[in-house]
Amino acid sequence: MRSIAIPFMLTFMAFAANAALAQEENGVTREIQLGALFTSGNTEDQTLNFAGSISLLQDQWEYVFSLDGLFTSNENDVTGQRFYAVASANYEFSQNSFSLTRFAHEDDRFSGFDSQSDITFNYGRKLLGNIADMELTLNAGVGVRWSRLNDSDFDEPIVRLAGDYDWNISDTASFGQQLSAEAGSQTNIYRSETSIETQILNNLSLRFSINIKHQTDVPPGREKTDTETSVTFVMNF
Repeated sequence: MRSIAIPFMLTFMAFAANAALAQEENGVTREIQLGALFTSGNTEDQTLNFAGSISLLQDQWEYVFSLDGLFTSNENDVTGQRFYAVASANYEFSQNSFSLTRFAHEDDRFSGFDSQSDITFNYGRKLLGNIADMELTLNAGVGVRWSRLNDSDFDEPIVRLAGDYDWNISDTASFGQQLSAEAGSQTNIYRSETSIETQILNNLSLRFSINIKHQTDVPPGREKTDTETSVTFVMNF
């Protein structure tokens, strides 16, 4: 079995090494993640997972857009295809409190839903400000979710609770944990993302992450829990 994942990753590393190193020029921060594995021979598999985000700071406002996706195939048959996009506007009332307007859209070909979208209006607090290497952000809000499912579309009000914990273990390593719960009148969605990141170059890191999504009510024949484990290169510029 022959894999071309290594040269693929080396190409990405070479591109990152020659990228601009200024991460917050004009208040803009960008991040790209990419991981892939291609094999041929006795087994022909292709797996590609990617993510990207861009944030813009303007006075007390912060605008963030992120997109992540997954594509897998086996013997030329698509076995997984997912895209998840989030756009948010964050207004800081003070150093530790903020409001957050958040819109998310998910298109998962194998979830049973055509798509699911939601918008929420949240209030948040930043904690652990007295600990230099740690930060904890909590927010809570209300909104609405739209689920598209063949001829069984439905809308529902939701309550959203979320937490984001970051720990800078050392100058070159960090740990992150994100949790969210979206409780609706017809179905609940829970998400978890756990990650460990190690810096390789000034603007290039290696990230190991585990993403879990659990939905309490899904179409017949579908699993309630999806788990993704990935190793990706992360470039900041």
